[in-house]
Amino acid sequence: MTRRQWLALTASAPLAQAAGAIDLGSRRELFVDRYLIESLNGAALRLHPPRREADAITLDRPWEGAFSNYVTVIREGTKFHLYYRGLPASGKDGSDAETTCYATSTDGRTFARPDLGLFEIHGTRRNNAILAGMAPFSSNFSPVLDTRPGVSEAQRFKALAGTRKTGLVAFQSADGVRWKKMSEEPVFRDGVFDSQNLAFWSDTEQCYVLYFRTFKPVDGKRYRWISRTTSTDFLNWTAPVDMSFGPAPPEHLYVNQTHPYFRAPHIYIALAARFMPGRQVLDDEEARALKVDPGYFKDCADAVLLTSRGGATYDRTFLEAFLRPGLGLENWVSRNNYPALNTVQTGPEELSFYTLSNYGQPSVHLRRYSMPLDRFASIGAPYASGECRTRPLRFAGGRLWLNYSTSAPGGVRVEIQDEAGAALPGFTLADSVELIGDRIERAARWKSGPALDALAGRTVRLRFALRDADLFALRFG
Repeated sequence: MTRRQWLALTASAPLAQAAGAIDLGSRRELFVDRYLIESLNGAALRLHPPRREADAITLDRPWEGAFSNYVTVIREGTKFHLYYRGLPASGKDGSDAETTCYATSTDGRTFARPDLGLFEIHGTRRNNAILAGMAPFSSNFSPVLDTRPGVSEAQRFKALAGTRKTGLVAFQSADGVRWKKMSEEPVFRDGVFDSQNLAFWSDTEQCYVLYFRTFKPVDGKRYRWISRTTSTDFLNWTAPVDMSFGPAPPEHLYVNQTHPYFRAPHIYIALAARFMPGRQVLDDEEARALKVDPGYFKDCADAVLLTSRGGATYDRTFLEAFLRPGLGLENWVSRNNYPALNTVQTGPEELSFYTLSNYGQPSVHLRRYSMPLDRFASIGAPYASGECRTRPLRFAGGRLWLNYSTSAPGGVRVEIQDEAGAALPGFTLADSVELIGDRIERAARWKSGPALDALAGRTVRLRFALRDADLFALRFG
C-alpha cells in the first residue's frame, strides 16, 4: 500500500471500535490514537511538535566523538541518568573503540560527566566510562530502571547489549554505574540487534517486554523492522513476533525508543527514528564544509510518533514527522536526529526528550526538546468549531479533568450522554460551562457544578464541542 492510498483509507474509514464499554476507572487517557473516539465532526487528531531547547551536553571527549549514539535518559527521583555509546570514528559495530559513557543532571536540562575512575582510556582513569574493553557490549548498551514490584536492590537497574553474533546479554546494577553480567550466556538470540534493543517492566502486561531490531521483507524490499518478545524474569524470553503497523506503509524504523509514558503507563510512547536510505540533501562540497564523515551524508532521518497499548501492534495514527530535521544542513546527514530512549518530566508542567544531533560531525551533541505534559497530540478544532463523541465508557471518581488549550475567543464544552447518545439532564452542552485558557489539568463544570459522583460506574459517552481549541488528555478522579 502506498502512502497516498493509506491517507485516503484513513480519511474515509470509520474510526476503530471495540466491543463493550471502556472501563476507564481513574486512569489518564491521551488523545494520541483513536482508542476513545467514536466520531469526529469538524475536528481532527493532530500532532503537536516539541520546542527546541538548549543543548544538553556536547560529546567532545576523546573517547566520545562523532559516532556517539544510542542514548538513554532515566529519571530517578530528582536525579537524571544519561547513558550513551562513545565512539570517535566510524567502524564495524562491536569494536574495542566503543565505550559506554555516563553523565548526570539534577534538572534534566544540562548534564555533567563524573570522573568515575572505573576504566583506563587513553592513558587516564579520569573519565565517565561505565563499560570499556568489553566488546561488543558498548555498541548498544541499553539500561532501564526496573519498576517491577519486589525487584532486589542489586538488580534495580538492568540492561541488554550485544550483536547478532553474540546475542543479547543481560546486565544488572544497584546504582546504574557499576554493572555486571547476570549470566555469561546470552538471554536472547533471535534478532539482528544492530540498534538499541530495549526492555522494561510493563505493569499493564505484567511482564518484561523487549523491543529489538530485525529486518523484514515487504513486497520484495528489505525494511528495518521492530520485533518484540516478553519475559517474566528478564532471562528467559518468548518466541519473537514482528510488530504490526496496521495499514500504514512500511518504512525503515531505526531506534524505536518504546517506553511506558510516566503519566499513563498503559500507553507506550515510541519516538522512533525514521531512516530514509539514499535520500540525499547535501552535496560533496557542503559535506566537506561541515566536516561530516564522507560515508554519512547520503541519507537523512526524522522522528515519528508511534504508540502501543501492549501486544504486537503499534498505532500509526500519524505518518507526518513528529520532529523534522529543521534548519541547518548539519541536521540532514545520515543517522541524525535519533531520539534518546524515554521522555522525562523536567518541570511542574514540562516534559523533555532528547535527540542525538550532528552525527558523524565534530560538533555531535545531545539536544533537548520540551513540551507541556501529555501534549504529544490532540483532538483539535478550527475557529469554525468541531466536535468529538467518545465510545461508551465507565469511570470512577467525581470529577472530569481535562488538559486543553484554546485561543482567546475559543473554548471547550462537554456534554455527558447516556449509552444511546442522549444528553443527560443537567449535563447537556447548554448546561456546560465553557473552558477557556491553557491548562494542564482543570475540572469540567456544568451549571450545577463539577460533581459527577452520581454518574460513576454508569455507562456514558462524552461529547466535546471545541472552537479554536485542542483537547490533549482526560482523566476522571
